[in-house]
Amino acid sequence: MAASGYRRPSILLPLFFFLFSALFSLSSSRVLSTQTAISTAVLDVVSSVKRAAAAAIAFDPQTAHALDQNMVESIPAGNSSTLSIKLHSRDFLPLAIADTHEDYKSLTLNRLRRDSARAKSIFARVSLAVHGVNKSDLIPLITDDMLAVAATGGSDVSGTVISGTNQGSGEYFSVVGIGQPARPAYLVIDTGSDVTWTQCQPCADCYQQSDPIFDPSESSTYSPLSCDSQLCRSLDVSACRNSSCLYQVSYGDGSFTVGEFATDSLTFGSSSPVPSVALGCGHDNEGLFVGSSGLLGLGGGALSFPSQIRSASFSYCLVDRDSPSSSTINFGAESSDPTTVTASLLRNRKIDTFYYVGLTGISVGGEVLSIPSSAFAMDEAGSGGVIVDSGTAVTRLQRDAYTVLREAFTKGTADLPKAAGISLFDTCYDLSSRTSVDVPTVALRFDGGKELKLPATNYLIPVDSSGIFCLAFAPTSSPLSIIGNVQQQGTRVAFDLANALVGFTPNKC
Repeated sequence: MAASGYRRPSILLPLFFFLFSALFSLSSSRVLSTQTAISTAVLDVVSSVKRAAAAAIAFDPQTAHALDQNMVESIPAGNSSTLSIKLHSRDFLPLAIADTHEDYKSLTLNRLRRDSARAKSIFARVSLAVHGVNKSDLIPLITDDMLAVAATGGSDVSGTVISGTNQGSGEYFSVVGIGQPARPAYLVIDTGSDVTWTQCQPCADCYQQSDPIFDPSESSTYSPLSCDSQLCRSLDVSACRNSSCLYQVSYGDGSFTVGEFATDSLTFGSSSPVPSVALGCGHDNEGLFVGSSGLLGLGGGALSFPSQIRSASFSYCLVDRDSPSSSTINFGAESSDPTTVTASLLRNRKIDTFYYVGLTGISVGGEVLSIPSSAFAMDEAGSGGVIVDSGTAVTRLQRDAYTVLREAFTKGTADLPKAAGISLFDTCYDLSSRTSVDVPTVALRFDGGKELKLPATNYLIPVDSSGIFCLAFAPTSSPLSIIGNVQQQGTRVAFDLANALVGFTPNKC
């Protein structure tokens, strides 16, 4: 009995170790599988290429005319105190001249050149402000010739936004009525600018635009501002002639506008006119604003439209730049939405135009990247930080942060065929043989504790019509980062000025 009882453990022991090893191996494989699994998003390659090939290149006057008739109609916003009007891509405006491109790649290169100029301009403006240099110290004051040219010459509202790609600008537009009776004008919306302006008759030098150039003599509510007015003194660059205030605004791409600073009424859709809005009446306007009438300044400065009407909040949703669909821009309270991702709205005491946001990190494939929070922080001097900008297309990140993002993304796309870089983009893929692909998710993490997961189309974009796609982020040597409009597409971005919050609500256009 003792001998036979002793043999039983010798038989069971190997069996025990075998079962234990099998269970441990299975458990380990499950843990390994969990650790190596990444969060992915599906990119519809075929749909993206079709839009790229057709939408931004083809110009259909009949479609444009239909948009022209509809863009001035207001849209019920579900809130009686808020008016919404349509917002469209610039490609689908009824342009007076159709800026054509040889192919989608040439259009992309044109866009990226414009975008580089804008980003460099923003970096320079912030850097100068941080170091205490005024814009008027660097820009030549208005010349005598410009003076001669110019001498001859709080409610809840909302408007439509349009994406601009036909001119390679990446800008968005809204239709606004100027003066009384109201004359419709296509205005660029820009959160990186404060001064609202439009081209005016008589023109010393005006570029071609879609609609007739505004004639202030035909508006019963047009009123020039005096040189000693507070609004005139709020301008970065101004001059005085015959007691009238003159303005000058220059942009990073070399564009500029010069003329008389005045007040007039603005009308959004079928809403009641907003009276006495300070705006520039440009008699000498040059640069790359082809097709638009001027600009609607949505920045945080004293002269911006939201500041002038004392709006507690405003929001916009930017449609895909290659899409004929429309969205809205709203001035007034937004209804709450449980899917909204909120972040702190921060201000730079050195420059009040830009809207800074509390970005704390980025995740790729569900994994938070090892980027120090200092890469996104603004210091006491006003250097660094992250702004949300409607006019910059491609998101810019500090070089080290971008490198971490790129390496994580390329690791998660190792199975995709690589392609040569193009312009700003150094991480590209040849997806011409694919109908759809799984790519790592990219998400922005904010100080509110939530993260905004971007659709794949908001960070892997076509650069031609043959199937080359690139990661739509770019590095910068500036300490400032910018969240661009490619990453904002399809998301309602709300600026709650009263409570110092920025809200991002996906799929709410």
